Amino acid sequence: MGTAERQEAPTVGVGTADPMVPRRPEARGHGIPAGPDVPRRRGAVQEEPYRPLWVEEPARRRRLPDPVRTSAVRAVLIIAVTLLQAMVAFLCTMAGSWLAFPMVLSSIVSTVVATWGALDVWVTRQVWNQRHGVVSTPSSTARALRRERRKARRQARATERTQERIRRQGGSTGRLSHS
Repeated sequence: MGTAERQEAPTVGVGTADPMVPRRPEARGHGIPAGPDVPRRRGAVQEEPYRPLWVEEPARRRRLPDPVRTSAVRAVLIIAVTLLQAMVAFLCTMAGSWLAFPMVLSSIVSTVVATWGALDVWVTRQVWNQRHGVVSTPSSTARALRRERRKARRQARATERTQERIRRQGGSTGRLSHS
């Protein structure tokens, strides 16, 4: 490992953000980590502490769904082939080769296919979002409003049932005699 890589590698010492890597003070002015049991004198040979080769970082964005990723890979490959064909067509044209005309025609067809590939990614993504999209969770205010409306409907139904019961019983119970 050369000096440039060693300088760019994360050092173990004061200010280390990774909680998994132990903190060790650095020797003054040398940038060499000094262990607590190693004397700080010139010429002292020290072994570097264990450092992981890399530190896992959480992904910034979620992974694309499989169908969308498949269509994106397909589109990238088609676009790469199209650019390659266009370059070959240009070089054949500059060289005056007989292959220039077929390459220009295939580049035009390939451009149409590449456009279809890019649109396919967009359509696949839209269809995926529509079918398996984000399930929206209502906010607490929406929940509270729905709860109040349900409560009001229940009270209205209970009041209506009570009134209906009173009406049914009111015809036979309010009279003292039949005559």
